[in-house]
Amino acid sequence: MLATAWRLVLAFLILATGAFFTYYGFQLVTLSGSPYFLIAGILLLLSGIQIARRKTSGAWLYALTFAGTLIWAVADAGLDFWPLVSRLMVLAGLGILVSLSYPLLRTDKQQDSTPTKRSASKVVAAVLAVACVATVAGMFMPHAPVSKGEQLALKPVDPAKEQKNWSHYGNTEGGTRFAALDQITRDNVKDLEVAWTYRTGDTPVSPGGGGAEDQQTPLQIGNRVFLCTPHNNVIALDATTGKELWKTEINAKQKKWMRCRGLAYFDVAEPLAQPNTEGASLVLPVSVPAGAICQRRILMNSVAPELIALDADTGAFCPDFGVNGRVDLRAGMGKGADKGEYYPTSAPTLAGTTIVIGGRVADNVSTDMPGGVVRGFDVITGAQRWAFDPGKPQDQAAPADGQTYTRSTPNVWAPMSYDSTSNTVFMPVGSAAVDLWGVKHTALDRKYGASMLAVDATTGKEKWVYQTVHDDLWDFDVPMQPTFADFPNGQGGTTPALIFGTKAGQIFVLDRLTGKPLTQVEERPVPAGNIQGETYSPTQPFSVGMPSIGADDLTESDMWGATPFDQLLCRIHFKSKRYTGLFTPPGTDASLNLPGSLGGMNWGGLSIDPVNGLLFVNDMRVGLEVQLVEVSPNVQARKSDGNEAAAISGPVALSGTPYAINAKVRFMSQLEIPCQKPPFGTLSAIDLKTQQMLWQVPVGTVKDTGPFGVKMGLPIPIGMPTIGGTMATQGGLVFIAATQDYYLRAYDSGTGKEVWKGRLPVGSQATPISYKSTEDGRQYIVISAGGARNSPDRGDYVIAYALPKQ
Repeated sequence: MLATAWRLVLAFLILATGAFFTYYGFQLVTLSGSPYFLIAGILLLLSGIQIARRKTSGAWLYALTFAGTLIWAVADAGLDFWPLVSRLMVLAGLGILVSLSYPLLRTDKQQDSTPTKRSASKVVAAVLAVACVATVAGMFMPHAPVSKGEQLALKPVDPAKEQKNWSHYGNTEGGTRFAALDQITRDNVKDLEVAWTYRTGDTPVSPGGGGAEDQQTPLQIGNRVFLCTPHNNVIALDATTGKELWKTEINAKQKKWMRCRGLAYFDVAEPLAQPNTEGASLVLPVSVPAGAICQRRILMNSVAPELIALDADTGAFCPDFGVNGRVDLRAGMGKGADKGEYYPTSAPTLAGTTIVIGGRVADNVSTDMPGGVVRGFDVITGAQRWAFDPGKPQDQAAPADGQTYTRSTPNVWAPMSYDSTSNTVFMPVGSAAVDLWGVKHTALDRKYGASMLAVDATTGKEKWVYQTVHDDLWDFDVPMQPTFADFPNGQGGTTPALIFGTKAGQIFVLDRLTGKPLTQVEERPVPAGNIQGETYSPTQPFSVGMPSIGADDLTESDMWGATPFDQLLCRIHFKSKRYTGLFTPPGTDASLNLPGSLGGMNWGGLSIDPVNGLLFVNDMRVGLEVQLVEVSPNVQARKSDGNEAAAISGPVALSGTPYAINAKVRFMSQLEIPCQKPPFGTLSAIDLKTQQMLWQVPVGTVKDTGPFGVKMGLPIPIGMPTIGGTMATQGGLVFIAATQDYYLRAYDSGTGKEVWKGRLPVGSQATPISYKSTEDGRQYIVISAGGARNSPDRGDYVIAYALPKQ
């Protein structure tokens, strides 16, 4: 009786699998997809029927199906680990059950099982079981897409070049995120321990894409660490003990996005660095009366939006700056600036004695939005020195009373860099409103959108502009601070360069003086769309002289799932959408945008090891489904809330256009995991001498997240989307805490091997910093942990790690 019941249960499992494969496999075939699932489904149905009838032919049909699946899987996916798991694991598990049940089956001439049958079936089951166990074990090991690195010799820091302060958002004015410190090395990093923990009292309470998030990179000056919180409170700590020295509560509020990514610091007593480049303008001198407060000051953009100056010693508002320490950034911005359609989301940029401020303009809301003007303010008085208005690039003056800056122009929401040798600010530019529909974009919108822009820090006048996407309809902004490097010129020398990544997964290397590419960029043909009146560029720039990351054109074979069932549904999902590669234009039919508007690469930026000439890049790989729909009496579109992000399931009106967004959602499976194969986020090292990728590893596990947001609790290093940045050190290490699990990790910068991880109380979207204490001489690693984007827990932690006291 039990044997019969078990056989019927097994038959049911195989029949259910076969029915699923057959039904959805037929749908896939009608979309010109792989016939495998339909063929396998029919064979499984026959197998299940025969097993229900207690026929050995059912087992042999299953064996035939599994053998065919094995051949197909290798042909379809190669020897790539995760794709093979998706294709083979479930069927191998069923194969074990079929093998063990084989003695319960019979041929027409054989009524009972024999010892030979039992032994043979056990051998087959054992082989499959061993393969499954080995596969499960393999799930807990990282599978590196690229592994060409080797351990590098550690080079001691020159005492004259040892880092003293982390005084800029990216450590240096050029955003290197490199700590010239070598006390913590790849050999002793395993001994790191928590030195102190501080709680800010400002816990981001809104998980997901639009709420409060902790994404800060602190500053360190002397024995002080300066923090900012999601609601723009500013805090000074003792760098050695973590003790609070002062706290100034701003408690800024915004409609949706509350965050502070960083601060700026200015010391009036520090000598001004004047440029040495021919033709560069001079940095304007400033002064503060002797004995007055705010000789040293902290500057912050609040989301209110305001520019705020505080005394670095006490936290008091600087009375000589604006109105009691505040400058209203809504001036000249026009309607919407007071409703959450404009506000800064990145740290201010200190450019000599000018504080340079950009700001985020909400995407895909309306064609009438605040402009993307970038403004320079006197660091002492807060008086506006200049404005770069992309709609009036020759006019650096503020608009007359009753007028505004040009509306809806490309904006600069990401962090900027400053080159003191040429007195130049480098601005990563986004796109004009709206992203998905560019019919109303002007010639100047098309010139500046998705570009790197260099302007004079004293006058605000343009020096050069280099575009990375033409006629951007994908929200492929330049999303990060450019990183400075002395780039090998192939003749034994170097050229001062800036390097940056894009949401489209491209990495560009430009001459800082001219803006010309230093590595090969090709203009390649791309398809046009069919939106009436739209301008489609016939070509797009591809930075082929540097590795692209996560930007390969996908095929049906790249679809993935935790099981063959969701893989099959993802294949149908993929084949039912229009997809023509990286620059698939949006239209009124459902299309795919891979990578999506999150990237690729995003605001976390790059880090660099100038000693060994290595560049470190982290990315995410989560595509978008995009569809526009014509507005008509039959289409009721709701009004946007001004915070268009990543989860529109339409229709949402694009005000000023004849369209609504019918869909702008992540390209996910029914299990709410990305449909394309892993990894979904990586850390990569690029050798700047050869412009080749040295290594690439998946970063992050599913321990603290999983299907439907349920924590899996398993440290499976599949590689998760990364939101935040990296930091490199001269100890041969790269640190990152931007994953979806609750860890700060350290990797060997030469090999990509993970050499340490520290458990955080919650996840982190922040970038770590490192400094050497002026009090106890220890090197510290500091990270802020407020919660990972796709995990439920939130916190208000700032944690410092150091080696044990000697």
